[in-house]
Amino acid sequence: MNSRRQWRTRIENVIRTDPASRPMTEALLSIDEVYARKVIDLAMRIAEALIAVGASANEVVLAVIRVAAALGIKPVHVDITYNSIGVSYHRNETELPFTLIRVVRAPVPDHTKLQQLQALVADIESGSVTLDHARVRFHKIRRRPFPYRPAVIVLAQGTLALGVGVLYGANWFVLLIIALAACAAAMTQRLLGKWHVPFFFSQAAGALVVVAIAAVSNWLRDLGVPLFDEVRPTVIVAAGIVLMLAGMSVVAAAQDAIDGFSLTAGGRILDLALLTLGVVIGIVGGVALTQSLGIGIPLASEPPALGSVWMQVIGAILIAVTVAVWNGAGLRTIAISAALGATAWGGYSIALLGGIGMAPASGFGALLASFLGTLIAHRWHVPSIAVTTAAIVPMVPGSMVFRGILAIVAAENDPQGLIVGFAELVSAGAIGLALASGASLGLFLGAPIRDTLQSVTRRRGRIR
Repeated sequence: MNSRRQWRTRIENVIRTDPASRPMTEALLSIDEVYARKVIDLAMRIAEALIAVGASANEVVLAVIRVAAALGIKPVHVDITYNSIGVSYHRNETELPFTLIRVVRAPVPDHTKLQQLQALVADIESGSVTLDHARVRFHKIRRRPFPYRPAVIVLAQGTLALGVGVLYGANWFVLLIIALAACAAAMTQRLLGKWHVPFFFSQAAGALVVVAIAAVSNWLRDLGVPLFDEVRPTVIVAAGIVLMLAGMSVVAAAQDAIDGFSLTAGGRILDLALLTLGVVIGIVGGVALTQSLGIGIPLASEPPALGSVWMQVIGAILIAVTVAVWNGAGLRTIAISAALGATAWGGYSIALLGGIGMAPASGFGALLASFLGTLIAHRWHVPSIAVTTAAIVPMVPGSMVFRGILAIVAAENDPQGLIVGFAELVSAGAIGLALASGASLGLFLGAPIRDTLQSVTRRRGRIR
């Protein structure tokens, strides 16, 4: 009988859960309310700073949970939207829960500050930093100014557009025009920003400046002015479009959507759509204005030819480096961005040679850069989203966007021209989605390998 009873007990244990194995929730420790509020306040401030410098919603939520748990406050509930974050903590059944909410300011990428915030979260989780020390350290990070002066950022934006020109094999004079057009657009946007003009209108104004300079250059070429005979206005405008779209957080928006943060993803995507629409309006207005003045840009039916292989690689590296500088990255992040920019462009080119379309090739290049970036970021302690964002900008379809808009403007009442223009814009949108999806998939695939490497590193540290 005893043996039968033992066998039955064993079978029941395999099938059913033993109620006694569940922890008693009534045994939760009572934590001082003042201490708990300090911890939640620190976690929320770190979260708000992370969102403001370009982190994804999932990373922000995990940072709050990790910081609170490391300092003895768990569980906490985190609610995040595009412009606010709330954290709730319920200590026990006999006391009321409390909730803190903070409004998030408009995001301005600063990858140096992002790297320091990630390091602070890791140190808090490891137990090497006390609450008071963490609060002091956070305020030092928050007060840290942007690492580069405005003049450096304007020059970086001009160099970014110049990199696009190198990508297309432009000669030195065309590269000079591209850089001047980009710097003029950047200074226009900065001036409008000082006047607190919404960035939507700044995007339109910047695009209008680029189109105007391209149209004047094309007019001088038609007049036979020396040095202007090899000007390609499509390349000038394409470089300007890449400049306008380079600062957008496409990777973060796609990552939020994949991670299930619908509100945050929706806010980011709507913001991206509006800013892109601002560029489109600026280009349309510029093309219509120049045509009315008789100095319009001719419609090119074929995409501009790329330069030699080495010029393409140099152009991709230039773009990745300047995007990293624009986003406030440090020297290490800049170097890794340059390597990943060349890698992404190499993967894109190889995929194109394999016979697949531009959108899948762009997605493959973004996937390759994102996957490697996730692993390298762990090894060299840099933000993975920073190097990934810089690496995929060379593949932004600026030329395709411009050709589509130009075809629609030139079509007027011609249905065939309208179809061609909209087809170009749809193709550009498909490439944008492929870039965002490839980058997010690379982060998703690289995360388990990164976590495995981290656990191995920790075990080796304990053994030593």
